[in-house]
Amino acid sequence: MIVGTAGHIDHGKTSLVRALTGVEGDRLKEEKARGITIDLGFAYLPLPDGPTIGFIDVPGHEKFVRTMVAGATGIDVALLVVAADDGVMPQTVEHLAILDLLGIRHGVVALTKMDLVTPERLAEVTTEIRAALRDTCLASADILPASIISGDGIDTLRERLAAEAWTRHTHRDDARFRLAIDRVFTLTGVGVVVTGTVLSGAVQLKDPVVISPSGLSARIRSIHAQNQEAEEGCAGDRVALNLAGPDITKDAIHRGDMVVDPFLHAPTDRIDARLRLLPGEPRAITSWFPARLHHAAVETGVRIVLLEGEQLRPGDTADVQLVLDHPIAAASLDRFVLRDTTAQRTIGGGFFMDLRAPGRQRRTAARVAERAAWAEPDACATLAKLLDTAPHARNLSAFARDRVLSAEALDALAQTLSPVILDAGHERLALNAAQWQGVIETMTARLAAFHAEHPDLQGMARETLRRATEPRLSAPAFTQALLHADVRRQVTRDGAFVRLASHVPVASAEDEAAWRSIAPLLGGEARFRPPRVRDIAGLIGRPEADVRQRMKSAARRGLADEIAHDHFFLREVVHEMVLIALDIARQVPDGRFTAAQFRDRLDNGRKVAIQILEFFDRQGVMLNRGTVRSIRADYKDLFAPPAR
Repeated sequence: MIVGTAGHIDHGKTSLVRALTGVEGDRLKEEKARGITIDLGFAYLPLPDGPTIGFIDVPGHEKFVRTMVAGATGIDVALLVVAADDGVMPQTVEHLAILDLLGIRHGVVALTKMDLVTPERLAEVTTEIRAALRDTCLASADILPASIISGDGIDTLRERLAAEAWTRHTHRDDARFRLAIDRVFTLTGVGVVVTGTVLSGAVQLKDPVVISPSGLSARIRSIHAQNQEAEEGCAGDRVALNLAGPDITKDAIHRGDMVVDPFLHAPTDRIDARLRLLPGEPRAITSWFPARLHHAAVETGVRIVLLEGEQLRPGDTADVQLVLDHPIAAASLDRFVLRDTTAQRTIGGGFFMDLRAPGRQRRTAARVAERAAWAEPDACATLAKLLDTAPHARNLSAFARDRVLSAEALDALAQTLSPVILDAGHERLALNAAQWQGVIETMTARLAAFHAEHPDLQGMARETLRRATEPRLSAPAFTQALLHADVRRQVTRDGAFVRLASHVPVASAEDEAAWRSIAPLLGGEARFRPPRVRDIAGLIGRPEADVRQRMKSAARRGLADEIAHDHFFLREVVHEMVLIALDIARQVPDGRFTAAQFRDRLDNGRKVAIQILEFFDRQGVMLNRGTVRSIRADYKDLFAPPAR
């Protein structure tokens, strides 16, 4: 369990931590000389046969509130310290506001310096504290008097924190790993070490990680969790990680960076969020208001764009867009705090919603619905609402990344909602049953209308149909949709076109007669190097223009394909060449083959082989990787001859 101190300067936070743990929290010479905490201090209290309580001691001086925010992020229990002689002071109020904005729901108030005041004063300050706690997340917190000098109340406070630790020491969750870095240093013989609080997930020795937002790759060489050597660091632990990697240096990593599961690395600089402006602010804010954003251990400049109304008044809450000066590593539902640009006061805070917010059309009804979905604390409810909201088709991988979901958690969520999933490699697109049915219905309706208008054509161009289908799918996802069993019962891919399975192109008698004389010339042993239009015209004694017209009519009906200008191949031959390419791919390493290997199997010359390969490239059947190509197995039936 992690306990974070909070409170006004010189109210005894560091001394109280020392009394509870026996450990000096101040680390810096300047801190010891000035008698105040400037940076975060750390101490640990192992419980007998139980968990270890980690203490983060934060500075109380107003100049170091940004450090206080970093220390308060990720803590389990707040230890608000108020001196009995001073009572509630400005930084007491500001720290309490920050704890409230960060959503810290558990805490204890230590009423220190009780030995310096009368019982009447103690009662007076207790009443004052209770009034300050009202309407905050710590409204029901216990207030425990204590004296560091006499030791009175220290054991009671320690026992109270120990009881909290016993109820909260099991932190392992099913989220992916994130650690907010608040210190970076090097140790002789060890290397680069970063410390911070694990915000989610767990990390183990030798795990690959990424430093975000920079994107540096590293692996975990050693772990210290709660001040002890460990093989694993879990959510809620105070952890030190020894990182190794070719580009890992002390200067390459900064306070405010995050160590994350590689899957999570996707920095953002434009975020839709829900913001509460503190009641004590002197005036309302309007769009493009400048501020300083504090999230975990990072601080950066930000502009606030209002997404509802023309101004946000003190004490009110509204959806806003945060336009950051620099990208940060973040997750949906993360808490943040805003301070003014002079760093003199905290003005508000809230939580992130959509990490991939658009820069335009921010106030549309669809965007309002999307933000409402992202604000749901339950991931299942969020995804269900997103699937019901335009644009409906949602990338499950991106959703899991932004909500920090493990693969197992995402699978469980998908099992609960049972969406139709189109796995297009880099994205797994999900649609709910109603929207999927809409895809099928608009697709078949568009095709039926097209066939009625163009009965002589084999079908509609794939890209044209994709753009006409609602909800709109990405090109890779649309390809997967055409392969889905629900679609294939009604719709057939036909080369570069798509048609209803029941559609048969209608040709004129002249076209049919001409094709009967042309088709035999394209088959047989010469099928992989068929004659061109001008050669066919000479062989059958027809004008070249007439032959070209008849060939293009055959192509529109799916009987042939124009591989290159005036060079037509029978559809069944094109399909045969796809199968040959698949056979070659199965026999070579990594499924990658050269133009020469393809040419040798067809025995048709390099120029024609290259033309065929480039045709397949254009149709998406093959992926050109410079000197080699690979073939997509799910395209093997793309040029299967249509049933006649």
